[in-house]
Formats: sequence, C-alpha cells, structure tokens
Amino acid sequence: MTESLPAVSRTAVGVAALRAYESSRPDRLFDDPYAAAFAEAGRSLLPGTGRDSAQAGLGALVYPQIVVRTRFYDDYLLDAGCAQVVLLAAGLDARAFRLAWPPRTRVFELDLPEVLAFKDDVLAAQGAAPACERVVVRADLREDWATALRAAGFDPAAPTAWLAEGLLIYLSYEDAERLLTTVGELSAPGSRLSFEHRLHTGPGSFVSRARAAEGGEHVTGLWRGGLGTTAPEWLAAHGWQPSAVTRAELAARYGRPSEDDATADGFVTAVR
Repeated sequence: MTESLPAVSRTAVGVAALRAYESSRPDRLFDDPYAAAFAEAGRSLLPGTGRDSAQAGLGALVYPQIVVRTRFYDDYLLDAGCAQVVLLAAGLDARAFRLAWPPRTRVFELDLPEVLAFKDDVLAAQGAAPACERVVVRADLREDWATALRAAGFDPAAPTAWLAEGLLIYLSYEDAERLLTTVGELSAPGSRLSFEHRLHTGPGSFVSRARAAEGGEHVTGLWRGGLGTTAPEWLAAHGWQPSAVTRAELAARYGRPSEDDATADGFVTAVR
C-alpha cells in the first residue's frame, strides 16, 4: 500500500518524522503521539526520513518551519470557533485525534484514496480514536472535490475553518487560484482560511535555501510556487479579509530560536 503513494503525498512522511522529533522534546510546542508511527510505516518512501532527519540536510532547514507551522495551525483551528473544519490535502495530519475539539465539531479530511488508506491503516494499528466527528473524503483536489465534500455532509451555509497546510507550494498559480476560488464559493460569512505565505523567492529566501540543501531535490523538485508572494492581495480581491504573520514573529512568541529575519516567510489567515 505505501509504495502506491504519489510523490507529493510521500513528503508527508518526512513531515511526520519532524513532528515526531518535536514531540519527543521536553520543551515541545505540541504533542503528536501518532507522528512516529507514520514516519516508521513510511520510512522507505522518502530518502533521509528517520529520527535524525531534523538534524541534517533539508530536514534541518525545514524543521523550525514545520514546528512553528504545526503549532500555529493548531491554535488557528481551535481559535477559529467553527464547528465545521476542512483539512485540504490532509495527508498525515492527526489533528482530528490529538486536539481538544469543542463538542459537536466535525472535521473533514480531504485527500487521495491511497493516502487516506495508508493513514487509516496506521491509525487503526495504534488504536487511535478521533476526538471529534471525523469525516474522510476521498477526492483529488485537481478534480471536482467540492461535490465529494458536499456528498459527505459538508454544509456550505455554516461558517468553516479551512486549512491548506503545506499544499499551495505544490500547485501552479492557476491551480492554486482554482482551488481557492472553490473554497470561496463554499464559504459562508464568518468562515476562515489559512495557508503558508511566501514573502520573497529570490536568493537567500527559504525556497532558494531549500533547493540548495542536501537531499532537497527530492522535495523541491515538486514545488510549483502556488500564489507566490501575492496571497494577501489575491484574497482581498476575492472576498476575504487577510492578515499575515512571519515565522520570525511566531518563533519569538513561542520562545524558539530562529535564524529568520523580519522579512521571512510566514502564514496568511483570512476571514470571509
């Protein structure tokens, strides 16, 4: 089953390994009790994946980003106050199981059938039970995923917290725009949306450093750029009120050392 995962989906194994490493720290910013099982089950899928991946090559570069990102999105989803949550390209995200969701929260996880099958096999072996109403939606985000989401019980009249974690960079501008346009069409007033925001992509940027990192070609060769640096402007022009925060600001808030400066990439959050 694991060998059938597409290349982009395999990167989730590397992210799981980094989350597992963070969860083992006494000063961890979050606890993901399933990350190690995901990383172990998929170790053969991504070169360099393992307990030491946070200390060398691309893993060492992206580790601070993944840690800050995970904590930020954990807080974002719980603070959004929406009883309906949609995780786009959910991958090996275990938030439906590990976060303290309010009663009657419904979390929709969208991803490819083979990804969700791998995920559910690992979770079943761990005896995991969701902490909310978890709804799995097997769909390709390049196709008519909105119909599948509605068929699974999604209510477009209810405010929704949308998360596109680690997704848009793998999409072309046109594909990212198409995806977010559909999100907007499904979003009632009061809905929220969050994803990564690139502030610059030239020399010295995170993107350029990742491309130069040892082992980086396995992942960065899949990157297509998404909305690039235009995300806040795009959102504002399409019915959202965006705000942005940099990784450096978040690292300082969380008490973590950071090599990022004030112009480093970060995250955009928007309200419908």
